[in-house]
Amino acid sequence: MSQLSDLTIHTKLKLSALWASTMSCYIYCDYFELYIPGKLESMLRGEMGPLGTVTQGVLMGTSILMAIPSLMIFLSVALPARYNKILNIVIGALFTLLLAFFVYAAGWYFYRFFAAIETVLTALVVWYAWRWPKAESAVQLPGQVAHSQ
Repeated sequence: MSQLSDLTIHTKLKLSALWASTMSCYIYCDYFELYIPGKLESMLRGEMGPLGTVTQGVLMGTSILMAIPSLMIFLSVALPARYNKILNIVIGALFTLLLAFFVYAAGWYFYRFFAAIETVLTALVVWYAWRWPKAESAVQLPGQVAHSQ
């Protein structure tokens, strides 16, 4: 029986992929939310769920909140390891707590389902960042010796 070969993926790429997966779940969840009866009518009335009436401030606040994980996709690859680790632990932990709240607070099962997945993904961000190796190559081929960066 032959063994399958595999690559060792750098922590930066793992973190970036986790943030991209999280954002994909956000987008699909928000899209499916449009199918909730009465959702479009409340949007047309200028209501934004538990945040109340749509204002410049509410839209700016939610934009900032959603821009953070979007930016983390790039920052996880681009930032130096030291800052990258700290930022991923802090932002990942904050989003994990926020998303864990939605697992219990959301009324619709699909929303809870996505919130649970997003909670696991952001918890994995924290876990991978916390366990960041001291020396790591970008991609390591099977049988290749790892070199320090």
